[in-house]
Amino acid sequence: MLRAVLGVDIGTSSSKGVLVTLDGRVVASAVREHRVDRPRPGWVEMDSEVWSQELESLTAQLLATTPVHVLAVGVSGMGPCVLLADSDGHPLRPAILYGVDSRATAQIDRLNARYGAEQIRARCGSGLSSQAAGAKIAWVGDVEPELFHRARRIFMPSSWLVYQLTGQYVLDHQSASQCTPLYDVDAYEWYEPWVGDICPDLELPPLNWPGDIAGVVTRDAADRTGLPVGVPVITGTVDAWAEALSVNAHSVGDLMLMYGTTMFLVNTVQEKLTSPYLWGTVGARPYTHNLAGGMATSGAITAWLRDLFGSDFAALSRLAAASPPGADGLLMLPYFAGERTPVMDPQARGVLVGLSLSHTRGDLYRAALEATGLGVRHNIDAIEEAGGDVRRIVAVGGGAQGQLWSQIVCDITQRPQSIPTHTIGACFGGALLAAESVSAVSIAAWNPIRAVREPRPELAGLYDHLFAAYLDLYSSTRSLAHELAARQGAWMPNAAPEKDTEPSR
Repeated sequence: MLRAVLGVDIGTSSSKGVLVTLDGRVVASAVREHRVDRPRPGWVEMDSEVWSQELESLTAQLLATTPVHVLAVGVSGMGPCVLLADSDGHPLRPAILYGVDSRATAQIDRLNARYGAEQIRARCGSGLSSQAAGAKIAWVGDVEPELFHRARRIFMPSSWLVYQLTGQYVLDHQSASQCTPLYDVDAYEWYEPWVGDICPDLELPPLNWPGDIAGVVTRDAADRTGLPVGVPVITGTVDAWAEALSVNAHSVGDLMLMYGTTMFLVNTVQEKLTSPYLWGTVGARPYTHNLAGGMATSGAITAWLRDLFGSDFAALSRLAAASPPGADGLLMLPYFAGERTPVMDPQARGVLVGLSLSHTRGDLYRAALEATGLGVRHNIDAIEEAGGDVRRIVAVGGGAQGQLWSQIVCDITQRPQSIPTHTIGACFGGALLAAESVSAVSIAAWNPIRAVREPRPELAGLYDHLFAAYLDLYSSTRSLAHELAARQGAWMPNAAPEKDTEPSR
């Protein structure tokens, strides 16, 4: 019987599972699609019961169809998220998702005024933004005080999977470092003075590194999943960091570029760096540091256009490939759900300028792809201005599997991108960490680079001009976008909650 490890990841719009042998061969994979809930403008939530059900169904399917001896389990998930539970581990409300949820603006302002924005960034590595889990905990305390009074534990998708499998209540350092302002990135521990001020009744979890073994599969979990009792389970981490590990992009100078519903960037740096425009975090490897950035939308815009046009991605990609660089004079801001880094503006909105009656679906689709590329360039510039050193870019995610999108980003940034053999996602990184916990494995052998996408230097001038226009377009439309965003936020109490389906993060 094959000896293998299991990796499971909970993403924004799907969960994925994979079985991998110790030499890196993928023997089976499975996917479960799901929805996020958007009950009000700026709110993005999810029921943790979905995470539990998909862990069980993915694992049961993989083990039923592929007989293997499972040596260890790796987990990961979107984050940072806030799932509050009582002392028995029962969730009290839906999980509040990562930076795409922008509800905690008042709490961010209050905490900045109380502690000082510079002091927060110096201690925590990041400033307060829509990405900060600590501010969302404060929101629950302000808006749902009776529920908050009963809360004793906080989970994220990866730690929830660990709890379901092992009964252990733990969190990894990387995830904790995105709980700003509750974690001290220099001390590698919770910062008790601010914890006691914001959430004194929460029993914050003990901290492990992502590859540490958190516990073993219990009898109850074995009955629900089909896993053998006693199989070790690693602590796990946030999906983007697991994905960086999955493609061997965790050395100083490496930048993992994740194409998905949102665009995410993780640059490994020599020592702690901070920036008001980025997130400074600890890394997935012990005592390492990252500068990270994330766009609020990227693949979400392409999915919106697909649905709007009643088409499919393959057809729209062919039309976009026929549109000239520069999308025949169109320029888009991709801030359809606000923007995370480096703009840090939850009230930003999408803008499309240059439209004429001659423009086609292909032009609009190409403009969307180029908008994400311009956003990537903006983030890379911010990383280097903060002291990061981007020497190598490794592309991952669904958008990296086709050539057009990654080629456009190469041309806009004028930087090559390495394409790994496997772009399965964070579940592969979780499987790697699981394999490392029980055996000596080589990630370079697990996932070698299969291609390098090179930029076309003849397009540098065009995209330099468009990038300058991109920056100017945001500053020129910012106040109007904020005014319109305020109108969009006029929530009607009797309105039905909105559901949204998104492509894989």
